[in-house]
Amino acid sequence: MQKTAVSWIIYEKTHSNFMLGVSLFASMFPSFVFSFLGGVISDRYNRYRVLLVTQVASMIQAIMLTALVLFNHYVVWQIIALSAILGLINAFDVPARQSLVYEMVDNKADLPNALALNSSMVNLSRLIGPGIAGLILERFGDTVCFGLNSLSFIAVLGSLLLMKLPAFVSKKTTTNVFEELKEGFVYIQNTPSIKYVLIMLALISLFVLPFTTLIPVYAKDIFKGTAATFGVIDSVIGLGAFMGAIYLASLKAGRDLKTILAINTLIFGAGLSLFSYMQNYHLALVFATVAGFGMMSQITISNTLIQTIVAPSMRGRVISFYAVAFFGMQPLGGLLIGGISHHIGTPNTMLIQGCIALLIGMLHISFLRKNRLKKADEDLLEEQPFEATAP
Repeated sequence: MQKTAVSWIIYEKTHSNFMLGVSLFASMFPSFVFSFLGGVISDRYNRYRVLLVTQVASMIQAIMLTALVLFNHYVVWQIIALSAILGLINAFDVPARQSLVYEMVDNKADLPNALALNSSMVNLSRLIGPGIAGLILERFGDTVCFGLNSLSFIAVLGSLLLMKLPAFVSKKTTTNVFEELKEGFVYIQNTPSIKYVLIMLALISLFVLPFTTLIPVYAKDIFKGTAATFGVIDSVIGLGAFMGAIYLASLKAGRDLKTILAINTLIFGAGLSLFSYMQNYHLALVFATVAGFGMMSQITISNTLIQTIVAPSMRGRVISFYAVAFFGMQPLGGLLIGGISHHIGTPNTMLIQGCIALLIGMLHISFLRKNRLKKADEDLLEEQPFEATAP
């Protein structure tokens, strides 16, 4: 709800695609800068307590935003500054929260399904939140929208306090923060399966995922709608993502997640390309749903592949690199996409983003095919050992 309301207010005040990009940059760039530190904190200290602190801080940020809008004496940069504060909080929240999911699952064979269910919960909120936000913005105004978000943290903190986790065992550390960061980087460099997933996620986050910054333009200028229209489009993207998460949660253990990731990247690109120039509002909603379905894999499967491979002692630091690839590239992409759309138009920009996703998906399929052929050749050599010939 807060994300939807902030985007709508900024576009309503400025009518600038570039300012939408600036808003995304402000909300995510602090995560890019401080996520590495957040990963070290997650590995060093009690992740549960770190999560409690970040959620209390998020609640304070939400209350400040509500108060700012309530008194109606604000300028756009103040909204953007508070978005940046939330981005800073998320830099410490995401590594702790994602690492904690692993600790909550007793049978690690259930981890892929647990992570997918966690994503489905997040995307269910994304499905419901924007739709409610659009209606509230239109009927009751932005103050009520931000106020309800502030109140929602009561449920969040209550749920955390009810959790019962194993007692935290502190670990002695003999290295400083920078040495631990270097250890995490070297570990990723020496683990190609993790490195490849992070590179692919970073490319998608930089060039494709910032498509969401352009949705207010489609709602207000292309479909001639209101805040409710924006909420509906955002909600159907969330619906597609929710369907994608449920699909991933239903997969049986042992499925080839890398192939599913490649195929769903193609679905993501196709959905965006078809949405880009669609003039029929209802068909556009269908293609936005398809894009949301494909988008879900970028987040959930990337997280699942990393969580199932990474060594427990490196979990927080590696997830901080995941957060940088996901959250860090998006703000840079938001500025890039906002600037490009200002010069070549919103539909052209969206079409280019869809084509980039298709290209990344095809490159991924090609990479997987080459790896399989290489593995098949290696297996064949093992089955047919070299025999020395007589001179």
